[in-house]
Amino acid sequence: MSQSEFSTEEKKSFTFLWPLFVFIALLSILLGLFQYSQTLIRINAPVPDLGEKVVITLPGGKVVYTYENFLIEEDGKLFYKGERNTIELTGGNVVYDNWQ
Repeated sequence: MSQSEFSTEEKKSFTFLWPLFVFIALLSILLGLFQYSQTLIRINAPVPDLGEKVVITLPGGKVVYTYENFLIEEDGKLFYKGERNTIELTGGNVVYDNWQ
């Protein structure tokens, strides 16, 4: 094998591999940029003001733990008005207590 054939074969082997190196480099850059962009995005939801913690003892002996802003008084009756339901708590003893 002559010197020119030997050098030609080496160049062919390198030219065969360089697209693979470029692809891996571009892929790693894209993944790095994607990861960096995800760390920049922060979505902070507003914290709702629920009021003080309240314990309501009903005449039947049951206890309801809720927050002050969920209690509504209409026509002399006390109601718990949640997101999906409304419960009448008339006659219950309301105590402001820090329950866990």
